[in-house]
Amino acid sequence: MSNVTLEIGGRSFAVACAPGEEAHVADLGRMIGSKLAEMEGITSQGESRMLLFAALLLADELHEARAHPAPAAPAPAPAPPPAAAQPAGGLPDQAEVLEIIAAQLENLAARLEEGPVSA
Repeated sequence: MSNVTLEIGGRSFAVACAPGEEAHVADLGRMIGSKLAEMEGITSQGESRMLLFAALLLADELHEARAHPAPAAPAPAPAPPPAAAQPAGGLPDQAEVLEIIAAQLENLAARLEEGPVSA
């Protein structure tokens, strides 16, 4: 086990974590600290109350993110057909273009049916 010291709200907290997780835990501590910094006068509260407020703020952000997920990135376009399959002018014919568009639409429909990604 490794230990990380987090500075949150002007107080130090020693936290144990798995080896290799130190940077991640330190980043999480900074997130909590930044939430507390947004609230004026919170550092004058007791330790438990201060951390409770930070947890509530982060839980609210998580709730909002789950209720209103960001739109998924568009699916990558399929690779163009090899040069040998293209007409002499180098451009795909209309049937190939329609096949590419149909594949993209099917991919989008499948992603919409999967629903939102859980955090």
